[in-house]
Amino acid sequence: MSLEKVISISGKPGLFKLITQTRGGFVAESLIDNKRISVSIQNNVSVLSEIAIYTLTEEVPLRQVFQNIKEKENGEKTSVKPKDSKDKLEEYFFNVLPDYDEDRVYASDIKKVIQWYNLLQEHNMLDLLTDEKVSDEEE
Repeated sequence: MSLEKVISISGKPGLFKLITQTRGGFVAESLIDNKRISVSIQNNVSVLSEIAIYTLTEEVPLRQVFQNIKEKENGEKTSVKPKDSKDKLEEYFFNVLPDYDEDRVYASDIKKVIQWYNLLQEHNMLDLLTDEKVSDEEE
């Protein structure tokens, strides 16, 4: 499985694994409670491999941001909690991505990135980050 099979659904907490496609959408499984839900094409869905974070010079793929966090934390959970103060979250994110664009990346975005990273780490899915790099280089 790759990050292309991991999605975020607007209005639903956490991340989901894409299971199968249906006539009117697809079936996804929550990484939080392993419950399967049917998702219609009307839902606002984001594929993690398509998300990027704004920096002052370019857009950095979320995969690279996760990789930076993984290196900083030695593969463990983040040292900050998503519910920590805005200042603490921003300070942490500056250590992970020093030139992120403060005007376009909000504290709520940082919270999401930290929550998603911790969820992937909890489910031993951080190896998806390196697997994708290998497949990108082979193409």
